[in-house]
Amino acid sequence: MQPAKDLARRLAAQAEAVCRHYLSNGHREGRYWLVGDVRNTPGRSMFVRLKGGDSGKGAAGKWTDAATREHGDLLDVIRESCGLINFKAVAYEARTFLSMPLPEPVPRFNERRRPAPSGSPEAARRLIGMSQPITGTIVQAYLRERGITDLRGTGNLRFHPRCYYRPDEHAPTETWPAMIAAVTDLDSKITGAHRTWLDPRSRDKAPIDTPRRAMGDLLGNAVRFGFGGEVMAAGEGIETVLSLRQVLPDMPMLAALSAAHLTAILFPDTLRRLYIVRDNDPAGDGARDSLIERANAVGIEAIVISPALGDLNEDLRTLGIEHLRQQSRMQIAPQDVARFMALAA
Repeated sequence: MQPAKDLARRLAAQAEAVCRHYLSNGHREGRYWLVGDVRNTPGRSMFVRLKGGDSGKGAAGKWTDAATREHGDLLDVIRESCGLINFKAVAYEARTFLSMPLPEPVPRFNERRRPAPSGSPEAARRLIGMSQPITGTIVQAYLRERGITDLRGTGNLRFHPRCYYRPDEHAPTETWPAMIAAVTDLDSKITGAHRTWLDPRSRDKAPIDTPRRAMGDLLGNAVRFGFGGEVMAAGEGIETVLSLRQVLPDMPMLAALSAAHLTAILFPDTLRRLYIVRDNDPAGDGARDSLIERANAVGIEAIVISPALGDLNEDLRTLGIEHLRQQSRMQIAPQDVARFMALAA
């Protein structure tokens, strides 16, 4: 059996468990799971068949969105709800959910895999390949401590339980759990990785000198959440961008990882309006001004979203999600309020 068909069949055998995990904003009604859409939006327009045959129109695991006429199987649910990019990532997530052994790479005949150069894009890709989904890990706990609980579309965030850390070339190597973020280009190719080492006891950053480090090719690229279109938001830090996604969960966003890299992000051809998520410091002001100038030069409307405190995550943690919602509502275009803003619970 082909790998995709086999995984889809195994997922369909546990259709309700899959729905409870990946479509948690829905609920069961009779033989169906009802939810807003395949990206786990609250609502009732999409229905997943929980019972049925192994194949055909009435098979278990098949779903249809009555509003958009989209349809598919549970592999599509995993891809869209997790924001994954390619089948390899979807298969990895599905195998992890099913507690199946993960496939080992098959080396070519009589060939050993050479070590990737330290800090290279290849080293970044291998690190991401060795990491795992964040559900149920310290990464999820770390983000929750920062008020970030809606993790839809965060497939580019991963967890590594023992990620190497070396303070300098003369110090011994340590291992800490880490949040691994995939840095990608406009074609979704992984060009780098960002590591945030964590302390499992405090659910905070690890008590080391530099708990955040990036590797690979970063210039122009970013950690992406959602698929870019005509509207997008861009900021410096991962936590800052994810804070805005708590109130604008359907807006595509990216984290450039620094003020300098924010000024150099590449614009998708489809982009027409860019929200610049500013940090409240001199570097943030400089990035804002440079990015406005670049965007306007190519006909892209640039709108700044500013925090009340140091950054949007500080706003979320200190002032609360309702304050962040209201401040965001006042700063974004009126048509984007209805399109992207989550309703208050």
